[in-house]
Amino acid sequence: MQIKFLTLLLIEGYTTSVDSGIHVLHPHHHTGSFADQYKLSTTTKVMALSFTKESLPKAIMAFGLDLYNKMNEGDVSKNIFLCPMSISAALSMVLVGAWGNTKIQMEKTLHLQRTPGSVRPPFAERRLPEAMSECGGETALLFPVEGGLNPEFKKLLSQLNHLSEGYQLNLANNLFIQKGYEFFQQYLTCAKEVYGAMLQTVDFYNATEEARHTINLEVDKQTQGNIKELFAPGTIGPEVVLVLANAVYFKATWQHQFDPNKTTERDFRLSENESVPVPMMHQKGLFKLGYSEPMNMQILCLPYTGEVFSMIIMLPNDINGLAQVEDMLSCENLTQWMASQNMNEDHVEMYIPRFKLEGTFDLNLTLQELGMIDVFDESKADLSGMSPSRQLFLSKVIHKACVDVNEVGTVAAAATGAVVSNRSMISYELFVANHPFLFCIRHNPTNTVLFLGKFCSP
Repeated sequence: MQIKFLTLLLIEGYTTSVDSGIHVLHPHHHTGSFADQYKLSTTTKVMALSFTKESLPKAIMAFGLDLYNKMNEGDVSKNIFLCPMSISAALSMVLVGAWGNTKIQMEKTLHLQRTPGSVRPPFAERRLPEAMSECGGETALLFPVEGGLNPEFKKLLSQLNHLSEGYQLNLANNLFIQKGYEFFQQYLTCAKEVYGAMLQTVDFYNATEEARHTINLEVDKQTQGNIKELFAPGTIGPEVVLVLANAVYFKATWQHQFDPNKTTERDFRLSENESVPVPMMHQKGLFKLGYSEPMNMQILCLPYTGEVFSMIIMLPNDINGLAQVEDMLSCENLTQWMASQNMNEDHVEMYIPRFKLEGTFDLNLTLQELGMIDVFDESKADLSGMSPSRQLFLSKVIHKACVDVNEVGTVAAAATGAVVSNRSMISYELFVANHPFLFCIRHNPTNTVLFLGKFCSP
């Protein structure tokens, strides 16, 4: 199984002249509203972002479901596949440099709201070592990133980038910056230390096509050659000053492989009256299976090698039952449906379609409808934590996704596939995914939903 994702953010500004290199500013250089926000009374208290290893995955899931529900409006018969983790990471790199109402809107949209009960002193009152440690090391005084969001993101990204054998998960953040444009060194350092962002200078202003080609080559390399031409000619203009790219490549094998010789063509029911033939994979074995009575839905857990990741398939019993499930799709319900205590290991005979989904999504309107408005407005955007320029704004958020689900897997361990003496007497629960279903891929140690989608139109 292979999955490729790319989330791309374009930040525009006004560039009148450029020279070689990047202008980096240090704390004593900044002026204006950005600096003024640190001139807080010593009696002032502000609410902080309170984050734990449990709440960050929950925020990513909640944000992903918001995106899913928005993308599902209008045409409910279309396939959807997205990586909430990728989009959250890319936007969080912008959030580090956002300020004022722009920051508040982004926090709310990303479900990173400030909580009353978790109050921190204003930045001016904090001791130097505490302030400097928040972005993970030698970061600066300009970035009081509250309540542990950055440390928790750093921990999560570290876990996902250091997996056991049997998995290939590449999470790559990149900053492509206009030569000569002024950025705060602290912002660049924070992006590098927390998000692992690699920094490259390009010249959008004088060599737009060369810059486009450089970005495309880097994306092609980081997605193992699966996304070759992210930006077509003419899609990047000379007004761009910063491109943030988050690329995800995921490849894993099933804990229990499907035998390709047992894959046969069977009907996939689009509706009560319409069906199309699809290659249907088949196997029998011991798997975790759950059932939701209110949703009239089966939930199957398919582990990948080592069970670090699992694919969860939520299959309504009724052919047209997916709409009812989607109406009830929430962070709390999805967590409950996928909870291991609600599943039992059982003998399962399954039929799962072999499928491949890919698409490119422009998320500008979707994010604005979710409340992230000011950052896209050049007259309102406040990204003064990135640069002293008040003319930066987010012009484009692109998410490119591709998933390939097939039979490839490793041979099941002997203990798992123990021989049963009276095999003909085993009763198998039937799981036939021959009509629309939801699926997600979860990182089990952190309970993080990395990928979310639905398959309804082969």
